[in-house]
Amino acid sequence: MNKSQLQQHDREHLLHPFTDFSDLGRQGTRVITGAEGAYITDIDGHRMLDGMSGLWCCNLGYSRREISDAIYEQLNTLPFYNSFFQCTTIPSIELADALAEVSPPHMNNVFFTGSGSEANDTNLRIIRRYWDLKEQPEKRIIISRKNAYHGSTIGGASLGGMSGMRKQFQPLDYIEHIQQPYWFGEGGDMSPEEFGIHAARCLDEKIQELGPENVAAFIAEPIQGAGGVVIPPETYWPEVKKILDQYDILLVMDEVIFGFGRTGEWFGADYYGMQPDLMTFAKAVTNGYFPLGGTMVGDRVAEVIKAKGGEFTHGYTYSAHPAACMAGLTTINILRNEKIIDNVRDVTAPYLAKRWAELADHPIVGEARSLGLVGALELVKDKASRARFDDKCTAGGVCRDQSIRNGLVMRATGDTMIIAPPLILTTGQVDELVDKAHRALDDTAKALA
Repeated sequence: MNKSQLQQHDREHLLHPFTDFSDLGRQGTRVITGAEGAYITDIDGHRMLDGMSGLWCCNLGYSRREISDAIYEQLNTLPFYNSFFQCTTIPSIELADALAEVSPPHMNNVFFTGSGSEANDTNLRIIRRYWDLKEQPEKRIIISRKNAYHGSTIGGASLGGMSGMRKQFQPLDYIEHIQQPYWFGEGGDMSPEEFGIHAARCLDEKIQELGPENVAAFIAEPIQGAGGVVIPPETYWPEVKKILDQYDILLVMDEVIFGFGRTGEWFGADYYGMQPDLMTFAKAVTNGYFPLGGTMVGDRVAEVIKAKGGEFTHGYTYSAHPAACMAGLTTINILRNEKIIDNVRDVTAPYLAKRWAELADHPIVGEARSLGLVGALELVKDKASRARFDDKCTAGGVCRDQSIRNGLVMRATGDTMIIAPPLILTTGQVDELVDKAHRALDDTAKALA
């Protein structure tokens, strides 16, 4: 089939995630046909630097034959067996060992799922079971944050705080939301340090409003990813830790985006010095080559569930799929053996921070922020007031399209442009990314003038 035929069949049969189908019908899909290293190529032969690592997942890029070979070999040896009924497989054992080694020291147990959404649903089950076994069944409320993303299932979307998602279903009624630590958008006249404390104390206020005896857990991404790469002020996480310790409330850190090196540490929890009770992972654990997610379970929770719980009546057909686990094990081995995370921390992240900050001088950029290998640009009409171009967030869409034309994949979240490039980027490719982003900003400014 040629391009137009492929697009027609796509329109007729494929329902895309997070897509306005009328827009899709008018514009047609971009057909991606190949990828190599940090680049993707479409059906027209247009080569683009992938500034989003696929969907935050291809941290090692697209050319790791070791992973695909490991999957192929496993599929030819044991293509599937379940982990129910006291059964296991060698890849699942070895990956569980590897995850315990790279996770924070107190996290030694893992429950495997097929995605981050399933993992956050699993967290809901584990949290409820834990407090029931502790004979505190009244602790059932979970606090999350506005504009957070924790998946697309009923459970995950209820935990999430994105208003557009929540309007399309009936969220679970035992999940509450507090202010996000978004200084640029919500900090007003406060300094970042002051706002970090303020945003954290919103958690304390919500706990007191609900009653500490009723609150089971607080869930948060280390940095809000899909919400716009919202990097919390340095004062935020230490204050949150004090609050949770004071009230004996579980901490769930959703590391689906930031796990496996994105911050220059194995996990965002390591970067911020946090000790979560549950830690969600997915995406980059297999470099995006095979669906796999899971929940790392801290010792204090695991010990209660394993010692007191009897049968834990929860699981998925593809929990601990042997080929998925082999993909994960191979990915972790590459990250370790090639010291890729060390290179992010010591070389690439500092260089990106320096180059990305230069974009703050652009006339339509209100803030340029980065941490590790993520970054965001706030598009504004007026720098002083932080006023946006309009209420419909059209600037972000324009900039995304201009970026594609300039050979760079950037994502628009409203009027915030975000990047999360592969961890294998060289400093030369960082230069390429920033230069292409600058050209996209120039073209956007002209288009919006």
